[in-house]
Amino acid sequence: MTVSNNVLGTPLEQCGLSPATGFYRDGSCLTGPEDHGVHGVCAVVTKEFLAFSMQMGNDLSTPRPEFGFPGLQPGDSWCVCAARWQEAFEHGMAPPVVLAATNASVLGIIKRQDLLAHACEDGHG
Repeated sequence: MTVSNNVLGTPLEQCGLSPATGFYRDGSCLTGPEDHGVHGVCAVVTKEFLAFSMQMGNDLSTPRPEFGFPGLQPGDSWCVCAARWQEAFEHGMAPPVVLAATNASVLGIIKRQDLLAHACEDGHG
């Protein structure tokens, strides 16, 4: 397995384990060829973002025990799809991001300066 870098150019840090996030549910925003959504943005979800995501067809709030998904609450860290974060950004609903835990792969979809402008003040939500 190769080490992925974050958008700061340093090794990718963990995003969150409660609930376990990431495409691979390992707590990090690692992506791979099978991750067509590029779940690389470590976001600290907000009430507004959760409502926006639901409106756009992706309900992240409702628990889905059959998939081991507890549902997200505002303040949870979650690896979101780069395109969804960009879409939320364009609608003024982008949640804060943890730069050290955001995969550099998202820079093909999201401008670095937009991520920097939405960085969590303390770096971890």
